[in-house]
Amino acid sequence: MAFYFFTAVPDALNNNEAVQFMHGKLGYPIYIIPFIGIVKILGAIAILIPGFARIKEWAYAGLMIDLIGATYSLLMNDGGMQAFGFMSLIIIVGVVSYIYHHKKLERIV
Repeated sequence: MAFYFFTAVPDALNNNEAVQFMHGKLGYPIYIIPFIGIVKILGAIAILIPGFARIKEWAYAGLMIDLIGATYSLLMNDGGMQAFGFMSLIIIVGVVSYIYHHKKLERIV
């Protein structure tokens, strides 16, 4: 979750490097970059805060949509298999986090 949060902060702040990468390399419109950053920060916070099971489910869904979309964007913009490998690792970490979240819920109930 730390990776997800720390990659969101430059987007939310409209950092020059984030704009160069997301707009210059990936082709995203500039106005969407801070929105994506803020939503990612809110999602990371929702996953880390105890309780709010339904909000966590939506946050995990948003996390996966974002990561799969990022992987696709990198692949379509000459990211190659290196980008796919790295993003696959991040997606696997997200899936494992989701699985352990549900295992924790089963122990509580």
